[in-house]
Amino acid sequence: MIVWLNGTFGAGKTTAAHELLDLLPGSTLYDPELLGSGLRLMLPAKRFEEVDDYQDLPAWRRMVADTAAALLTEVPGPLVTPMTLLRQEYRDEIFGSLAARRIPVRHVLLHAEETILRARIAHREETPGDDGANASIRRWSLAHLEPYAEALPWLTDDAHVVDTTRLTPRQTAERVAEAVRAGAGACDIVQTPEPTAETLAAGVLLFDDQDRVLLVDPTYKAGWEFPGGVVERGEAPAHAGVREVAEELGIELPHPPRLLVLDWEAPKPPGFGGLRLLYDGGTLTEERIGKLLLPGAELRDWRFVTEAEAEQLLPPVRFNRLRWALRARERGCPLHLEAGVPVG
Repeated sequence: MIVWLNGTFGAGKTTAAHELLDLLPGSTLYDPELLGSGLRLMLPAKRFEEVDDYQDLPAWRRMVADTAAALLTEVPGPLVTPMTLLRQEYRDEIFGSLAARRIPVRHVLLHAEETILRARIAHREETPGDDGANASIRRWSLAHLEPYAEALPWLTDDAHVVDTTRLTPRQTAERVAEAVRAGAGACDIVQTPEPTAETLAAGVLLFDDQDRVLLVDPTYKAGWEFPGGVVERGEAPAHAGVREVAEELGIELPHPPRLLVLDWEAPKPPGFGGLRLLYDGGTLTEERIGKLLLPGAELRDWRFVTEAEAEQLLPPVRFNRLRWALRARERGCPLHLEAGVPVG
């Protein structure tokens, strides 16, 4: 298990984490910031110039889950992780990857009033005697107060909140330990095993009466997606698409969907690639749209979007596949793609 202590700078994550080690038997401190420092030493400096924070590196986010899994083969756990995580899509990616490894997460937000945070940051001194370095750290910490305020709506909805405004580090740790023992902060997230070889996946495009396409926002990975999923062993792809739509959205398709696109996705480490099929599930009436379900453990949101809006939400590979699927729908003829490019 991982006890993830979230919160902005000045909330008391690190001090509470050290106190928490005394209260949770077998616990070990796990600081993903060390992974960021390691990447800074190993990656070319130019790569870091391309991002605002090491959290923006896909390698860091993958290493967080991989390293946690490796540590839990050496220690009994839980891992106590004091780490600010303000971007919801990064939370999805990391926590989803942990769920795929059957590693439960207790997400706890340490919160304090802004005046308290500013006062704590003003007295923050990580490098004794180095005024320049300490001033830089304080500026960095203050700069994160606004993003933290913007992230609070999803953070308070996702995590168990402990207000540290008037608590000592020990009292904070005691509140966290009590919450963890009670099961608070558990992330009810679908456990999707990571592929170990090429996969076959079937997605279904559903439309409204304005010909906008339905996209869903999974809780277990970053980015928007089409309804659908991996085809199970021995299962027909079209049947898999119908099954996934029923399981995810509660929509029973009246007839088998029509194939629009078959796309071979090239392996790109750490991914294995495979065949990706998109089907036309037809147009949903307003009555059926009103009955759409939203399983909290799997999907956070859904929306109908235009092609232009989809380009802003989907990763490039998925949008390219959608673009060709829409052209195939217009022409009434399925398309065969290889790595996103039509062939034949």
